[in-house]
Order: sequence, then structure tokens, then C-alpha cells
Amino acid sequence: MKTVVITGAGGILCGTLAKALAQHGYQIAVLDLKKEAADAIATEINAAGGKAIGFVANVLEKESLEAARKQINVQLGTCDILINGAGGNHPLGTTSQSFLHEEDLLNTTEGFKTFFDLDAEGISFVFNLNFIGTLLPTQIFSRDMIGKKECSILNISSMNAFTPLTKIPAYSGAKAAVSNFTQWLAVHFSKVGIRVNALAPGFFLTDQNRSLLTHSDGALTPRGTTIIAQTPMGRFGEPEDLISTTLYLCDPASSFVTGVVIPIDGGFSAYSGV
Repeated sequence: MKTVVITGAGGILCGTLAKALAQHGYQIAVLDLKKEAADAIATEINAAGGKAIGFVANVLEKESLEAARKQINVQLGTCDILINGAGGNHPLGTTSQSFLHEEDLLNTTEGFKTFFDLDAEGISFVFNLNFIGTLLPTQIFSRDMIGKKECSILNISSMNAFTPLTKIPAYSGAKAAVSNFTQWLAVHFSKVGIRVNALAPGFFLTDQNRSLLTHSDGALTPRGTTIIAQTPMGRFGEPEDLISTTLYLCDPASSFVTGVVIPIDGGFSAYSGV
């Protein structure tokens, strides 16, 4: 039985992937910054007949990841597949408007941010969480894969790595770095038999973005309306929409596939708007 390590697995998207992989015979190391969130997903998996254990890990701290790896090796064996799911955005790396207008420089509204007001620490946090938070777990867990067969790494990029979204330069830049790193690492690991690929999800409703895209009654916000208008399939993604591609990229059926970043976005990245 292969062991899958998933970071950020206490969240909606990676929690769904954890449960789906368990249903297909993988044993799951559920990693999250919040132990209770990891344990909740592991409990669901075990109740459904799968095998999973929750572990706490900070993807920005090598010592934390090393400690998790030691526990996983003892309780589940060495890592065969790593899914780097931890990531996210932060308001300090986000502008208030999509476009800069000259009068914005005179706006004194509390919390209003132009490009010139972006916080360097906030931008660093977003970049580190998404890129360094992918690089460090890979350094720690890919060591387990050397000398084994049918091992792979699956990163989580974003469709905004192809064309950046307005307002979120830090997140867009970080996900572009994840895509580039995926290609670089696929080449670097090609001689030791480790495949490296990435998913590029479009717009999925999560705890992080739900209030930005929908009102409390479920109606779309202006930004949510714009997104749906730019999505040819006319809806947000469901967590389950990520499952089939994940299973394919983790399976030996994709043994000659490495270095790809696959958009799962309802056509958003293919649509020019006209």
C-alpha cells in the first residue's frame, strides 16, 4: 500500500483529495498546521474503511516537517507520493482596486490599498507560504522516494499562474513560481524516477475566498459575477472536480507524464472574454 503525504489536507480541497485517494487504496498522512483539522479528515477516512493518520506540520519550518516525517515513517512507512497542498493569500498582499486611478492616491479610507501601499511582509508571507511551502516539504519527503519505483510529487499551482488576476500580485507571482518550479524539479528528478506535476485549479469556493465571491445568502459579489462571466462552463469548481486528474497523475498510468501543469478551471484560462 502506497503512502501519500498531503500538506494542507485539513482544508476543503486537499481534504477531498485525501478522502478520494484513500478510497482508491492509498494510505494517507494528513498534514495540516492545525492538528484538529488533520485529525478530522483522518477520522472521516478511517470511518469509511480507509487508513489515515493526522499530523501537525508547518510547511515553512524544516524542523516541523522533519518531525512529521519521522512520525509518518514509523506509523505509515516512507512517502511514495507527496501532494503540496498548503497555500493561500493574504489581504496585505492585495490591492483594493483592479486598476490604479490618479485619484486613488488621495483616498484616505481606512484599509484602502493601492500598489504603493502593499506591505512587503505581507507579500513575503504569501510568496513563502505558496512557494517555500512547496519547496521545503519536497526537500524533506522526496528523500523517501529515492531508490523506489512509481513515486511522484503533485504541486498545486493556479490558473492565475498563466495570466495573473487583478488585485493579487503576490499570490499570482507565487503560483507562477510553483509552476516554474514544477517544471524545473521534473527535469532535476528525472534520473531518479520521481515524476513532478501540478494541478492549476480555477475558482473553487473555499473558506478563504467564499466571502469575496459570494454574499451570505449565496448571491454572487461583483467579483464573483465577473469570474462566472469569464468561465465558459458558467460555475465555480467543486472539490470533486480535482479528483480524476489527481488520481491519474498519482497512478502508474501516467508513468511518462512529468513537468506538466494541468488547468482545471472550466475554461477560464482559455477564454479571451470575446
